[in-house]
Amino acid sequence: MILPIGPIHPALKEPIRLKLKTRGEKVLSAEIDYGYVHRGIEKIMEGKTWQKGIFLAERVCGICSYIHTQTFAETFEKIAGETAPPRAQYLRILTNELDRIQSHLIANSTYFKALEHETLFMNMLALREPVMDAIELLTGNRVNMGWNVVGGVKMDAKQSHLDAILKIINGLESNYERYVEMFEHGPLLGLRSKDVGKMSKEDAIKGRAVGPTGRASGLKHDWREDHPTYRDNIDFNVIWRKGGDNFARTMNRFDEVRESMKIIKQVIENIPEGDVRKKIDMPAGYADWRNEAPRGEVSYMIKTNGNLIQNVSIRTPSIMNIDACAKYMLQDVATVADAVATYTSCDPCIACAERVVILDESGKKQDFHGIHNVKYGQEGS
Repeated sequence: MILPIGPIHPALKEPIRLKLKTRGEKVLSAEIDYGYVHRGIEKIMEGKTWQKGIFLAERVCGICSYIHTQTFAETFEKIAGETAPPRAQYLRILTNELDRIQSHLIANSTYFKALEHETLFMNMLALREPVMDAIELLTGNRVNMGWNVVGGVKMDAKQSHLDAILKIINGLESNYERYVEMFEHGPLLGLRSKDVGKMSKEDAIKGRAVGPTGRASGLKHDWREDHPTYRDNIDFNVIWRKGGDNFARTMNRFDEVRESMKIIKQVIENIPEGDVRKKIDMPAGYADWRNEAPRGEVSYMIKTNGNLIQNVSIRTPSIMNIDACAKYMLQDVATVADAVATYTSCDPCIACAERVVILDESGKKQDFHGIHNVKYGQEGS
């Protein structure tokens, strides 16, 4: 039997349709329908200045909007052969890690909601609120921050702001471990999470899984390792696990929150003085840039004539992770409830993912007319 879930369903954050092939309660395989919130943002950017383009980039995703503007700005800075001032680079890291924390907490809260564990669901959201306050204190906004510009950030942060953010992080640390322990050692949660939705390292490579989803299956790469500001100034560890199941993916995000708190403390302690923005004269050219978003690798490829955007292509991590989930995690799952929880464990962002071009097996491009069924023989680019 084919059991459809979605596109509108209480367990789904955004519209998407899961088509589960079942035998009784057991889920044998799955397919996923995309296309319900496709907006064509890249096409809208064409012919716009970077000032308008960065505004649109921030609206690719509502949960991790920040990293899109940083990646957009750093792509243009690469075209110009320039870098933002050192203080601006540190402020970007600070904002990026605050955004990573809030994204991971809401991801885990959604997973606990799928497990119907109301206590952890609500407490993850409660932990997230002060982090959102810190983001607002730093940038002026909680979600679409309008913080990055080509050449730096819009405004400086006072020392009093940095002290307040440090106080919030210290408060988060004091309450954090009790909830991690509830999940890590809770027997009921373990039964619902361990050995459920498993994806091997080999399958993660074939499925091109990225971010915590890939790292929970043994892939050890994090694009922050390759970012010059992180690489040259920040001491941090790449978090990874071998389990490849719902438990490993959730714990990987918990562990990354700890690492982000450590990074934030380093930034506040070592941030240099100086300007936070400089004027950049933009030549014509092309560049691509990658960053580590909360869900994994986000890539921007931009061509400009020096004034207007001629072409832009954005690849977000969710498209790879959702496809890997359908192909490998949702195979031979014991129950439909476990299948929904497994889908949630890969932290899907549908608005991000809906920027794919579907190719048939011959490589011929299909026009996007609403909903596409992404089957196993097809590739997304």
